[in-house]
Amino acid sequence: MTTPPLRPIWDVAIVGLGPAGRALAHRAKAAGLTVASIDPLPRRAWSATYAAWEDELPEWLPPGAVAARISHPTAWTTRHHTIERTYCVLNTSILQSILTEDSGTVFAGRAVDLSPTSVQLDDGSTVEAHVVVDARGTGDSPDLAQQTAYGVVVDPGTAAQALAGDAAVFMDWRRDNGTSPADTPSFLYGVPLTHDRFLLEETCLVGRPPLPMAELAVRLHDRLRQRGVTVPSHSDVERVKFAVEPPPEAGRAHNSDQVRFGARAGLMHPGTGYSVAASLLCADLLVRDIRDGSSGRLWSWRARSVASLRSLGLRVLLDLDAEHVPEFFEHFFDLPPQLQAAYLSERSNPRGTLAAMRRMFLASSGDIRGAILRSTLRREVR
Repeated sequence: MTTPPLRPIWDVAIVGLGPAGRALAHRAKAAGLTVASIDPLPRRAWSATYAAWEDELPEWLPPGAVAARISHPTAWTTRHHTIERTYCVLNTSILQSILTEDSGTVFAGRAVDLSPTSVQLDDGSTVEAHVVVDARGTGDSPDLAQQTAYGVVVDPGTAAQALAGDAAVFMDWRRDNGTSPADTPSFLYGVPLTHDRFLLEETCLVGRPPLPMAELAVRLHDRLRQRGVTVPSHSDVERVKFAVEPPPEAGRAHNSDQVRFGARAGLMHPGTGYSVAASLLCADLLVRDIRDGSSGRLWSWRARSVASLRSLGLRVLLDLDAEHVPEFFEHFFDLPPQLQAAYLSERSNPRGTLAAMRRMFLASSGDIRGAILRSTLRREVR
């Protein structure tokens, strides 16, 4: 009688091969772990635009993963601001190539059931591991606050006319997009993608419910027409829609042995929607926990404290009257660069995050202070 071969037990099985899952698989392999990676469409090409502040990127990421660097991006609130940090737009295809280079053994299939040590796939097979990590993102729940955006890709000359010569615009809250002060606000985001391609995108930072894509498209074209810009009909289009907070059952505070990573674990910044840089930077922390059989590196008490403060910031954004949003961000961009960085980028600096929030509160008008106090005292119920 022939004994069937034993099914392998991997050191780690990672479910979901977006940027977070790929980054974790890449770093786990670099640390010498055996890795199984699981995704329904593991070969699908990433098409989204990813960006980060330069000081957020890990040292192991090759320079070629950055498509463009802007040393002094600007912002418009009630006036013009210069941001004293370098902003990087990532080369999505190169980033995917780097992270895909070594993702372990890849299984093409949909996970239908996860436990801390096994994954059941839709074909009936099972992948077993010492640790299973759920990196499947936030999903598309209408109950979660979402960011939506509609963008067009234009040539640099067209972009220069739209941005009045600024090299890149992180946020432009001016209301030349056909809206009134009472309308849900949206801003223009403009960044170079390559030397000859530039993204102009109308963005609703957070909404519950989110602004529809059709409304954002109308606003973008209205804004550009006001600036004398006509978008060629053949221009590439980018559509963005994702939750900026983790689903309740998948968040960092969930009482479960299931390990999560990326936006699924709450690494999404609720005030900006950014998560790729945090996932790249934090992958090694989780790998060390997996390798050592420990826990707590990814969500130290400092990181949990910062995440709670940022969640409060999200509630403030959702509670603010639309007419006060540009003033709110005016006070943010008036912060010293180190406090801007503390709030936007530093996951383990509750003191800096609190200092940024306190300074904004003191600088704000009575109406904004009232919204902040109501958000602080109210326990959010969905």
